[in-house]
Amino acid sequence: MRYLHTMLRVRDLDAALRFFCDALGLEQVQRIDSDRGRFTLIFLAAPADSARVDGTKGRGAPLIELTWNWDAEDYGDARYFGHLAFEVDDIYAACDRLMKAGVTINRPPRDGAMAFVRSPDRQSVELLQKGAALAPAEPWLSMPNTGHW
Repeated sequence: MRYLHTMLRVRDLDAALRFFCDALGLEQVQRIDSDRGRFTLIFLAAPADSARVDGTKGRGAPLIELTWNWDAEDYGDARYFGHLAFEVDDIYAACDRLMKAGVTINRPPRDGAMAFVRSPDRQSVELLQKGAALAPAEPWLSMPNTGHW
């Protein structure tokens, strides 16, 4: 397993970029604008890590993912933190191991690429398949979402 990123929701993307890039010194390494999903993702790396970004979905270095939803949303006091993300060699084996340890798979890896679980303190953890997605397989393919992530 390898640590990938932490996602933070932001209300004002320009203000967030001024803080994280201009003031703190992080560097923007990837930007995704989704007209369909109505959001923008900005991935930032520390200067010493920016050379490690290899272009494969930004997975070459540990990153901060700023998520700006275009429509106004009230995150309250606790929803700015989004999730931690880890890359795993076999997402099905990782989810199976977690289930056997009593962890609920909130968003099963139906696509062979992504799953979400939550810590006992309700922090969301995203698991991403290393390399190409695995072929869809049961029991994951027909497993419904459980709770929130």
